[in-house]
Amino acid sequence: MSNLNLAIIGNGSIGLLVNGRGEIVWGCYPSFDGDALFCSLLQNDGGETGLWAVDMLDLDRVEQHYLTNTAVVVTRLCDQHGGIVEITDLVPRFHQFGRVFCPMSVVRRIRRIAGSPRIAVRLRMRCDWGDGRPQVSCGSNHIRYVAPGVTLRLTTDASITAVLQESSFFLNDDITFILGPDETLPASPRDTGNHYEAETIEYWQSWVRGLAIPFEWQEAVIRAAITLKLNTCEDTGAIIAALTTSIPEAAGGERNWDYRYCWLRDAYFTVNALNRLGTTQTMENYLNYIINVAAGAPDGRLQPVYRIDGQPALEERIVSGLDGYRGMGPVRVGNLAYIQVQNDVYGSAVLAATHLFFDRRIQPPQSVALFYRLEHLGEMAQRVFDQPDAGLWELRGTSRIHTFSSVMCWVAADRLAKIAVHLGLADRAGYWRNHADRMHAEIVARAWDAGRGVFSSVFDGEGMDASLLLLPELHFISPHDPRFLQTMAAVERELRRGDYIYRYSEADDFGVPENAFLVCTFWFIDALAVTGRVEEARRLFKNMIARRNSHGLLAEHIDPQTGELWGNFVQTYSMVGLINSAQKLSLPWEKAF
Repeated sequence: MSNLNLAIIGNGSIGLLVNGRGEIVWGCYPSFDGDALFCSLLQNDGGETGLWAVDMLDLDRVEQHYLTNTAVVVTRLCDQHGGIVEITDLVPRFHQFGRVFCPMSVVRRIRRIAGSPRIAVRLRMRCDWGDGRPQVSCGSNHIRYVAPGVTLRLTTDASITAVLQESSFFLNDDITFILGPDETLPASPRDTGNHYEAETIEYWQSWVRGLAIPFEWQEAVIRAAITLKLNTCEDTGAIIAALTTSIPEAAGGERNWDYRYCWLRDAYFTVNALNRLGTTQTMENYLNYIINVAAGAPDGRLQPVYRIDGQPALEERIVSGLDGYRGMGPVRVGNLAYIQVQNDVYGSAVLAATHLFFDRRIQPPQSVALFYRLEHLGEMAQRVFDQPDAGLWELRGTSRIHTFSSVMCWVAADRLAKIAVHLGLADRAGYWRNHADRMHAEIVARAWDAGRGVFSSVFDGEGMDASLLLLPELHFISPHDPRFLQTMAAVERELRRGDYIYRYSEADDFGVPENAFLVCTFWFIDALAVTGRVEEARRLFKNMIARRNSHGLLAEHIDPQTGELWGNFVQTYSMVGLINSAQKLSLPWEKAF
């Protein structure tokens, strides 16, 4: 049965998931939001199709781990007779000819470690979202797979016949498989594989050495940082919400969406985490993506989500060729959220772009011209801050004036005022400060529920949701303001279930949420930390660290009763939450010894 104890490998061009048996069970081509050629994660056929497996006769046990500080996964298959095989999986990424070399290639190296292991290789790709199979042809040392929109070549020094027929053989020597573009390799599979493996290991370990990590929980933060990098499109700078589509938020539920796209809402949280880690290049590329998307928005109106190439159309459809995770359909491709009105996106874009003006590591410093472009987003923000929308939780059946969306619109005006001061534009600073003050006053007046003594999730209403925990983080209110402390207490009282925080507790289009949204718990941990409840925050954070899968990764949701991970995987939001909380809670380096 499928589960989310998966490892992610990738290089910024493609990303794949490897299960605990060393099977590649998920991977889209030719990009993150392409067709799922490896799709057994969403098949209910016992792993018969849409995967790349190495089967061992008389398998006894399996061991698996990442090579330290890399995105390289090693799986050991051990049989009942002392035979041991080691599979090394990686997607090449390293510096070459003055640029980052990140081809659409997967390297699988299979080494005999002990005994006389007998294995079989099953490479069973699908296409057209499970409805079709690639056309297969072969040469003397390769197999070609032709699918709509992509042609892949498997080059190997193993027997082509054994691979095509999936016949078993004794592994007497190391063998290498390179699945990539339909091109001839520059050297033998063994030599190319050796080169790709060594250079990729060196790349990741060198990249990690440049991270600004906290003293505590270093392993967890490093793994989260690598994962953010793996969810980033090298070509455009977009960061996807998750690698998968249609992993349900809870068993048997219909909340299964396609997350293989870039949400502008994630901009602030992701950029903030990257900034704290010191990964300025990834941060700059992401900010350039956001700025280019904003520049192309008609009439300055932003969508909440875009394709990784910045294109706006994300038509949602249900595909019939895949059963769904553990048979829990439907499987969706595309996301209708792109047509929703979500007014927080203007603040998200401005807030993220603010780094370009104040971070001295970014060269050249941004100019007045960018500020004037951002003002168009600010004008939209002050125009819609008191208008109904779908909110950050993307409600499909209702539209209300959501406090978080309004606060994010205020953020746009507030940060534009600060940027204008920084640039010496006194008249524009006054203009945006006046707008920010006016918006702030109205938000407080209409979002404050005097009867309960708390901020409400909607204007003139009584709702409660976890996004209110972000008010101090956004500098809308002091963490020590009694109004926030009372709101935080209400969130804890109404949305806390054990050690987890739910996003909200009211019924929505699909009923009452069954599982906890992981990033909301990180938000609560951060709120505990800034309000002085540090020991409680540390205890909850340690619990969250323990809830990661065996590779240190998190999905979107968790079942509070069983601890099982649910929702799309790997979830960028969750890994960002981990990084931010670790940075807040860790002992400083100067006090650690």
